[in-house]
Amino acid sequence: MDDQHWGLTARPFQLTPDARFWFETATHRKAMAYLGYGLAQGEGFIVVTGEVGAGKTTLVGHLLGTIDESRLNPIRIVSTAVAPEDLLRTVALQLDADPVDLTKAELLAVIEQGLHAVARSGRRTLLVVDEAQALPLESLEELRMLSNFQAGGYALLQILLLGQPEFRDRLNDGAGLEQLRQRIIASHHLEAMEPHEVASYIAHRLTVVGWTGRPDFSEDSFDALHEASGGIPRRLNQIASRVMLHAALTGEEVVDADIVGMVLADLAEDLPGVVRSAIARVGEVPPTDPTARLAALEARVEEQETVLRRVLTMLIDWVETDPPRAIVSDKTGVRGWRASNDAA
Repeated sequence: MDDQHWGLTARPFQLTPDARFWFETATHRKAMAYLGYGLAQGEGFIVVTGEVGAGKTTLVGHLLGTIDESRLNPIRIVSTAVAPEDLLRTVALQLDADPVDLTKAELLAVIEQGLHAVARSGRRTLLVVDEAQALPLESLEELRMLSNFQAGGYALLQILLLGQPEFRDRLNDGAGLEQLRQRIIASHHLEAMEPHEVASYIAHRLTVVGWTGRPDFSEDSFDALHEASGGIPRRLNQIASRVMLHAALTGEEVVDADIVGMVLADLAEDLPGVVRSAIARVGEVPPTDPTARLAALEARVEEQETVLRRVLTMLIDWVETDPPRAIVSDKTGVRGWRASNDAA
């Protein structure tokens, strides 16, 4: 509903990965370079790690959207502590084989047959394993064994492992993984977004859904958003979405650091691990003195009543009118700060 208030065609800060919103930060640019190098080698393992919400899934979605599927056959599984034989059955299914009631030896045979079938079509298979940190040691060993399949001296299977930071630590320090480590030909750890990248990131996502400058964002709002999110894209989306809603409900046309602080205060009870430490940095610390606390609560009640009235008004307008909205393609209305950051 707040998206319609701002004249947008969709939600700009949704949490579900969407290839339309791909934004190349410095760390994502470097990751794509390592992925390109790794894929060019055509064998072994490629490893990408990063914090929860750092953009690993979005990165792979962008990668798979750019590859030539006439030369590469991508298959993908999400690991949830998958046991070795269950992992093999999942791979077999992805290669269009029926793994029901097969022994381990038979599973390996049908997987190899499937890989050969793909190779005969002139393609190589890329297996993408998400949440690799959840895989037991035995399953990682099975993946290493699958990487041994060859035809005419060329690997039939290349494997891309995506995991959280503990997976990188496990690879570096874990016992029993030396042979797998020796087969890693490219790796990259996705870092947090830099402070100067936030403005361009926000503008990009808004522009994709038809933003024409409403609401505007002050420079200090970007610093506050970076502080609050730690530069992690998913956290930034989470906070920015609530900021947009708050601005719509309160009638604000410019988002500044004070608005970000108020939103963080509202989020603190729901998401303490994400925003409590950020609240103090942004400067919206709930008062602890009883008198000040009471005054703050009264002010909050008054503010919520105002917001509630606006919500009801917006709902009535939405239900009674709800006109079809055209997609905005003219980007000339974007404020100057976006253009200057894009140019940078």
